[in-house]
Amino acid sequence: MAKGVKVAVVSTVFAVMVGGAGYGAYNFVSAMSDDGSGGVGEAKRSGPPTADEIAKTSKDFFAAWEKGDAASAAAFTNNNTAAEVLLAAYGADAHIGDVRITPGRTTGATVPYSVKAAVSYDGKSKPLAYESKLTVVRGVTTGKALVDWQPSLVYPKLQRDDRLVTGESANPAIEAVARDGSVLTKEKYPSLGPVLDALREKYGAEAGGTPGIELVIKHPDQTPDTSLLTLSEGKAGKLETTLSATAQVAAEKAVKLYGQSSVVAVKPSTGEVLAVANNRTDAFNAAFEGTKAPGSTMKIITAAMLIDNGVTSMNGPAPCPPDAVWQGQTFKNLTGMQPNEGASLANSFMRSCNTAFIKLIDEKPLTDESLTLEAQNRFGIGEDWKTGIVSFDGKVPAVSGPDRAANAIGQGQVQMNPLNMASVTATAITGAFRQPYLVSPKLDDRELATAKGLPYNTASQLKQMMRLTATQGTATKAMAGLGGDIGAKTGSAEVDGQQVSNSWFTGFRNDMAAAAMTEEGGHGGDAAGPIVAAVLRAAG
Repeated sequence: MAKGVKVAVVSTVFAVMVGGAGYGAYNFVSAMSDDGSGGVGEAKRSGPPTADEIAKTSKDFFAAWEKGDAASAAAFTNNNTAAEVLLAAYGADAHIGDVRITPGRTTGATVPYSVKAAVSYDGKSKPLAYESKLTVVRGVTTGKALVDWQPSLVYPKLQRDDRLVTGESANPAIEAVARDGSVLTKEKYPSLGPVLDALREKYGAEAGGTPGIELVIKHPDQTPDTSLLTLSEGKAGKLETTLSATAQVAAEKAVKLYGQSSVVAVKPSTGEVLAVANNRTDAFNAAFEGTKAPGSTMKIITAAMLIDNGVTSMNGPAPCPPDAVWQGQTFKNLTGMQPNEGASLANSFMRSCNTAFIKLIDEKPLTDESLTLEAQNRFGIGEDWKTGIVSFDGKVPAVSGPDRAANAIGQGQVQMNPLNMASVTATAITGAFRQPYLVSPKLDDRELATAKGLPYNTASQLKQMMRLTATQGTATKAMAGLGGDIGAKTGSAEVDGQQVSNSWFTGFRNDMAAAAMTEEGGHGGDAAGPIVAAVLRAAG
């Protein structure tokens, strides 16, 4: 959680662990033998390690680790240098001692094990227990049976260049509260973990708290530290957020329906973020920081560009042929879509006809820069948003060639995330760009991004086309059963190397706008649509 942990002792010497039980009394001389088999002068072995070699190598590795001999433990791995650094820090920087390792049942060359230890710092101590596993492989050059080194051997959440550190938190803990005053915790809202960590890093010192002592994972980039164990509690500072507890509960539940999913909900009338949730295999806040092509949800901005530049209007022409050629590249619609040469913009929008939008981007006065200017000046995309935590604020580059057409339908070089698209929807239905924020700018006097927004006539047409999409178009199934003033736009984005497209969906209900993305979720209404609809049900 805390970004910087103050370490009283920094050393590369692996502290000797207390006690000699378990493997601690094992003789380590065999680690220095020619082939790892315990003998000297034997021929170099080949092929997969034998069961005896797997048992012996893992036993030796565990014994050295328990004893606190980082150099000897590292010698049993296939990456001596990296292993010794991390194993040394295990005792010296993380202050973990009294290690007891219990192997589980070996499966093939994989050995699971449980670790029980104690973290001790500044007179305070707490037990630490976790499970991990290792794999024994044949050394390429030596032929020895060696532990295949991975940082996760030391602690399962460790990744490359991560470090374990115990010390006083540089950033005091925070008690983040929702707009109704209820406390937001990782235990109640697991998806909020990365967000709460980021808020603590940014506002811990300003919220009035005092630091505690923690065991954390320090990451090599700007990612906030991950707290693993608290030895002593500091005083948490109170931090008010814009989140709605009701909407957050709905968002947490909704993203669990589909893996690799993210969702954001905002309040269009203010820009306040009401919910943010991720269901991912990593700790990445893709809802705020993702950079993916948004598919046909981008047609909200493209439609606004067409209307603002006088190319067409909601009831004006937007023919939907079977295909469209732009500078040598042929674009098609989704399989099964019936062409309609007499379609209006509203009809092509609600059916999500790619060719209609591509046919129109060649009309005067449109240029390579028109879509970029519309996104930036009207919707605030790429305008350095200051939400309270790190966010990616969208990218719609000015391009020529085939990518100009691809950008218009949310492919090409356009990059967005659910935060961006929720904001796009909020701007579309109100006509005003209100930069989303998670913490009030009054707390730290930061200046929010601005944009001039949309003419009333454009916003009213966009809102009506989104209403039609939710009630008669591609979003009908996902939005079924929702009352009030509703609207939506679906999207599916093809990605190189993926057999299934990413699913995108954005919509509104009354004074809530929400957007979601599910990697390899298929059509917009298949995965992202149900997530957005579930969150919108929490709207008053």
